[in-house]
Amino acid sequence: MKFFKSIVIEIALGLKSLAMTNKQKCHCEPKAKQSMFFQNLTRCRNKFGMTVFLSVLFILLTGISVPFLNLEGTCFAAEGGSDYSTFFSLDSRKVIWFIAQMHLFFGAFVLGVPIFAVVIEGVGYKTGNEKFDKLAYEFTSLLSAAYATTAAIGGLLAFALYGLYPTFMGYLTGAFKEVMWIYALMFFGETFTLYIYYYGWDWLKNPPLSSSSPAVTGGERRGEFNPKLKLIFHAIGGIIIIYGITVLMGMGIGHRLHGDGRAFITIMIFAVGGGLFLLKSRKGVHIYVGILLNIFGTLIMMLANSWVSFMMSPSGVDQKGAFIGTSLDALLNPLWIPLAMHRMMGNIAFGGFIAGAYAAVKFIGAKTDEERAHYDWMGYISNFVGIAGLLPLPFAGYYLGREVYSNSAVMGNNMMGGDFSWTFIMQAMLVGSLFLISNYYLWSGMGRIPGAERYRGYIKFLLAIIVISFAIWLTPHNLPLTGEEVGRMGGSQYHPTLKFLGLMPAKNAVVNFIILSTFFSFLLYKRGNKGKTIPVSQQGRTPKIVLSIIGLLCLWLVGQYAVYLYGLDPKELDLPPDRAGYFRTVGTLLFFNCAAIIIAVALTLKDRGILAQYLYIGVTGFNVTLFLGVYGFIVMEKASPFLRNIAVSQFTQLISCLILVTTIDSFLFKNAESLGEMKWGKMSIRSQYALLVLCIVITLNMGLMGFIRSGLRTDWHIYGVLKDTSEWAYTPSNFTMTQMVGLATIVFLIMVAFMFWLSTIAHKEESVSDSVSERIKTTEKVTT
Repeated sequence: MKFFKSIVIEIALGLKSLAMTNKQKCHCEPKAKQSMFFQNLTRCRNKFGMTVFLSVLFILLTGISVPFLNLEGTCFAAEGGSDYSTFFSLDSRKVIWFIAQMHLFFGAFVLGVPIFAVVIEGVGYKTGNEKFDKLAYEFTSLLSAAYATTAAIGGLLAFALYGLYPTFMGYLTGAFKEVMWIYALMFFGETFTLYIYYYGWDWLKNPPLSSSSPAVTGGERRGEFNPKLKLIFHAIGGIIIIYGITVLMGMGIGHRLHGDGRAFITIMIFAVGGGLFLLKSRKGVHIYVGILLNIFGTLIMMLANSWVSFMMSPSGVDQKGAFIGTSLDALLNPLWIPLAMHRMMGNIAFGGFIAGAYAAVKFIGAKTDEERAHYDWMGYISNFVGIAGLLPLPFAGYYLGREVYSNSAVMGNNMMGGDFSWTFIMQAMLVGSLFLISNYYLWSGMGRIPGAERYRGYIKFLLAIIVISFAIWLTPHNLPLTGEEVGRMGGSQYHPTLKFLGLMPAKNAVVNFIILSTFFSFLLYKRGNKGKTIPVSQQGRTPKIVLSIIGLLCLWLVGQYAVYLYGLDPKELDLPPDRAGYFRTVGTLLFFNCAAIIIAVALTLKDRGILAQYLYIGVTGFNVTLFLGVYGFIVMEKASPFLRNIAVSQFTQLISCLILVTTIDSFLFKNAESLGEMKWGKMSIRSQYALLVLCIVITLNMGLMGFIRSGLRTDWHIYGVLKDTSEWAYTPSNFTMTQMVGLATIVFLIMVAFMFWLSTIAHKEESVSDSVSERIKTTEKVTT
């Protein structure tokens, strides 16, 4: 209870200091005697704390008051007045486009960075390595200006939407009136947790071990809580986890969600409940605040996504377009969770690559070897985070596209085979570039790892696989030809051979091949300086328990879909009964993959882990690329609707491979002999420019996908419900798209560069302040 008593005292001191006049402050105690928490809090003015508060207040007032201020305008539009407005005669669609894209850029960065910052801090807490804690703090310091900018642009977007599209926003407000209140209130939670997480970093740090007070126990010296208090936290956490299990099983709020929605919500519930088990000390409280910060941020993203997904797949609407449901009906539209999952992966990758660009800039401008080493390590961590989000991103995108097609076949055909088919070729070029450049950075990093030269021979083969797969991924099905060129090809726009590479079976196969190759590159990088390993059989019970659990998880992931395919009725896909054989063929392949999982786990426990890894990677690579890649063409001809299920079977096998092989690798090289320390800072300048290019490419890709997602609605505000009757109600050309996305990208990168500069100034001021404080303390000690 001493901890909570100290919190009350801190708050009381803070309120007292805030209530003082400037004259009274002159007679208060010296700053050195104030609490650490309020010393950090008073730095808000130097780190945009007040800007954050005003921006959040701005967006709250916008989100709550504008709908009511706009009711009269909505009625006027319904009676025959103008449904649309303009801003200085500009194209209203482009104005909204630009502002919304800028808000999305900053929002993705603000939501992505805290996720891996908390994970990095947790690693430092677990290992006791202060280096990770400082890195997490530096990542978090990038949020101060970005959060304020995100909120300000969000408020501007709200004003622009209600001002330029009043009728549409009136309809949307009517459908989501309760959700919009919750959305606004969520900002309070995110703001408060961000303040405590960032400015309370030192305040919630465990005190160092000291022997100056012999009456104090070791646990208390480490800042640990009373055992009874920890037991209370654990009990509450257990109750929350049990509740999450009920949601996953479809009870409570889970009964209206599909399996993907229940799983997504359950993960957040588990994070809230499981985080309570960290409340053992002050540092545990700080990490838990970071978890809550991410929960609030994810909820804000999901609530905002519900409006966007409702525009693509409206629910709770009658045949005449009138909204007759509740806000919950509108929230639980078919594309809500798929879009949230896709954006979550995208935000993690985006935040990682932006942070990597920051590290690259600092590395290039570093003056000392120590600075270069630090920012080299920061760039490595950032690239790792970016790759971690990038690997599952194609599957999340495919899943979203599948659900779009399931919800509207017209929208799906327009997406992949209509107006946006060539836009997806551009998207493939950008995503392929992300994988290629990320691999280049990993290969360059092998130069700083003693012993990694023995793996350099693999690089040429990995490069060939990625480049060839990239080329196949870029190959279109039909070619933009002139009439003369069509005549020379016999009256066809399709190349006699290459046309097959433009179909989805080929593209799904090579995407899986690229992901496996990137994963293999990372494995080689990770084990570069590892020598003789400790046999798994000599590492106690932990490997046996963990490998068994992970093996069962992978078996369930692959096996349950195999069982589903065996029981799938062809009528569900509008196919004749004799097509069931195609389902069973793929199901048998999945059972074969399950057998490979069992063999891999058994080999690892028998100290044949390397063989187990190669075996399972080889089996998975054969299944998802060669076999299902070729078999997909047969299915496409004989049972085309089943092609979606083949993509899911590829995804389940590949994810199980990433999970199991990573787990095996962690035990295989645990406490292995080191061939030398990593030579941080010994990277080439070219590798840092690679990090900068990754930042630019993923920003372009996010802007491109935003255009595709919004453009799929063609001339509908809300697809099939509310028509766009403005003069801008048409699908922009790719030329217009490149102009808008390019402009938004350039402006965003300029603003990000400005934020990096501000962060550098803030760190310099903080370093000078800390240096002065240390000198004052030293002088006081000498005087005493």
